[in-house]
Amino acid sequence: MDTWLIVVLVVVAVALIALLVLFLSKRSRVTGARKREQAREQLQEAQIRSARADKDQAMAEEQSAHARRELAEVQERAALAEQQARERAASADENRSAAEDLRARAHKAAPDLARGDTSRDDGAPAGRHADHQDTVQPDATQAPRGDEQGTGGATRR
Repeated sequence: MDTWLIVVLVVVAVALIALLVLFLSKRSRVTGARKREQAREQLQEAQIRSARADKDQAMAEEQSAHARRELAEVQERAALAEQQARERAASADENRSAAEDLRARAHKAAPDLARGDTSRDDGAPAGRHADHQDTVQPDATQAPRGDEQGTGGATRR
């Protein structure tokens, strides 16, 4: 073979190798650029998700604080209600004790009045309806007793 043909073949081979290297280099740059773009997008998505997570965390903490605040308020109201109930019970005990003292004084002053009955001196019960107790009528639904026969009004036969 002629030398010029060998030189042409070598030049063509070198040119093909150079083209192949250029093509692979460009392809590698495009792939690198594509990977960098994907990495940018992933970083951006990570920032967005991180911001969402921070927002959700803040909302959760706020909700938890609100729940703790409500719980504290409920506990405070319950404690206040219990305190008021204890105060009322103590007041009731004081009133009961004072009533017992007054009953004892009344019993010393007038033993016949302080027995717990509220009767008057004439033996009739005292109170709101005491005046009406003397005029109690017999119940009309009861049958008359044997000694009361014929003392009623007219009867139809």
